[in-house]
Amino acid sequence: MTVLDVPAHQATAHQALSRRFDDRPLLVFWETTRACGLACAHCRADAQPTAGPDELSTAEGMALIDELAALGRPRPILILTGGDCLQRPDLQDLVRHARRSQVPVAIAPSVTSLLTPPTLRGLRREGVRTASLSLDGADPATHDTVRGIPGHHRATLRAIAELRRQGFTVQVNTTVMRPNLEELADVAALVREARVDIWEVFFLITTGRGTAVEATTAAENEEVCHFLLDASRYGFTVRTVEAPFFRRVALDRAGDDGSPDRPTPTGPLHARLRVRLEGRLGPATAPVRAPSAATRDGKGIVFVASDGAVHPSGFLPIHLGNIREESLLAIYRDHPLLQAIRAADFSGACGRCSHADLCGGSRSRAYAASGDPLGEDPGCILTVAPGKDRPRAKPPVRP
Repeated sequence: MTVLDVPAHQATAHQALSRRFDDRPLLVFWETTRACGLACAHCRADAQPTAGPDELSTAEGMALIDELAALGRPRPILILTGGDCLQRPDLQDLVRHARRSQVPVAIAPSVTSLLTPPTLRGLRREGVRTASLSLDGADPATHDTVRGIPGHHRATLRAIAELRRQGFTVQVNTTVMRPNLEELADVAALVREARVDIWEVFFLITTGRGTAVEATTAAENEEVCHFLLDASRYGFTVRTVEAPFFRRVALDRAGDDGSPDRPTPTGPLHARLRVRLEGRLGPATAPVRAPSAATRDGKGIVFVASDGAVHPSGFLPIHLGNIREESLLAIYRDHPLLQAIRAADFSGACGRCSHADLCGGSRSRAYAASGDPLGEDPGCILTVAPGKDRPRAKPPVRP
């Protein structure tokens, strides 16, 4: 099944959701600070030991929350990230203001000495329901090397357990890169064994310190996506970041009951990971849990940097404006680049692809590769092997 074969009622729902993304984002990421006690090899933020002098103040942060609250329901989810959001001394005040304003908040802290049970209890009491932590290898040596701190893997597993004890919905973030590629099945097993709710898998973008880390190839990305679909049948939700082609893989393999029913001999990497996962956890018995909302950088997603600058995402460092000077919603709705992204007005293979709206490729990877945020995504197999793709009936028209 391709995106052109989606039943009418599903297509209508997808189109309605896409139109809603024209009006408001689903997720607003706020880089509350660049300060962080870690020195991760692939850090998008190029984080630093202390806060910068130009970070948004408490009053400016509350004004951002007020703008989201004024939208009414469904309000965007505000994700407090960094750096390390726990480095903000006013974090409790911000989440309390969000709770009173009925703006849902999630946190993405670093695992440091600041991540304590009392701090977590306070955040949970103020209404924070979801917290995400990063786990970048099943082997402690792999994770600790990426994070730059010996013993960090063990500390991360303890922190995941503490989040569960405090009643959070727990998300584990893993960045796919050359050093951990063969460990993904074991990471998935750890996710299942730790009773994690969501596994969010990031596909590396060479920005920030990530320019020094070797990314995976398009063929490897395709195999990893097939493996992630297999992993999503073990009771936790699997989402991807900067890999919207995961939705195409899920759609192409979907059976009537939502489970992958097509043969998937995609290659030796997928085979190794699948065999390893089944060896650790046994055969999969749960239905697929892989959301299909067609978001991408600038479509349903927007990023506010620590100094108020607005970008399509944290991985796409194109300056769109600043919330100190204009409304976040005005920037999101009216900026020509974001309008083009939401219209799937792409060039190259992404512009010709029948999955342009459902997927649309990673705009961040396109920009990192060519300097064109509307260009084709070299991380997708349909870009390097375009003969496998179905061209669109009409090419996109550029303004």
